[in-house]
Amino acid sequence: MNRTAEKVLGIIGLVFTVLGVIASIFGAVIFNMFSTNPDFRTEMEMELYSDPTMTTADIDMIFNIFDTLGGFLWLGVVFLVISLVLTIIGLIKIWNNKNPKLAGIMFILGGLTGGILSLTSILLYIAGILCLTKKPKTTYPDEHIITDTPPEDGGMRPL
Repeated sequence: MNRTAEKVLGIIGLVFTVLGVIASIFGAVIFNMFSTNPDFRTEMEMELYSDPTMTTADIDMIFNIFDTLGGFLWLGVVFLVISLVLTIIGLIKIWNNKNPKLAGIMFILGGLTGGILSLTSILLYIAGILCLTKKPKTTYPDEHIITDTPPEDGGMRPL
């Protein structure tokens, strides 16, 4: 069976996931460099203290949010890497039509871990649904074609 659509959607999803992993790692590294840099932190503190509406509790809360956000960025990177691995497994299983059901499940799980409603996940959902719903054509070996013309030998034909 021809599974070109699933392969193309899987490859596009894989490329987008790789780009997402690279961008997420870059963003997490830059964010951690800025949040752990003492010069940047003191400059930001001075800016926040110069605002008369900010209290010390507000400034502490902002820095706590920054520290927590850095951890969540790395968690996002981990989920994208898991999505990348699941997408690769799905592509391997679909490539020679080895196991399309498993490939469909891998694509759907890869879409879930890559972001619930991102473009990448929607492409992987579509590829997974196609893998799970596309059925091969069944042919029966004893199937005879019934026509309106009688056989040439004038005899009976099997039904």
